[in-house]
Amino acid sequence: MIDVTKMTGKQITINSDLIETIEETPDTVISLTTGKKIIVKESRQMIKNLVILYRKECNSALPTE
Repeated sequence: MIDVTKMTGKQITINSDLIETIEETPDTVISLTTGKKIIVKESRQMIKNLVILYRKECNSALPTE
């Protein structure tokens, strides 16, 4: 799950596993596998970085043997 900011300034949390594409047109549009599109203030690169950070956090929470 990552936090992003809609153009209205409202922060929302989205499931990063549902992201299909991210476009800058020039606004950043996140297309989800559900068909929903969300326009956000963050850049495409920032969203990529948030997803990478989230997945690293998930993997570090796994127990090690």
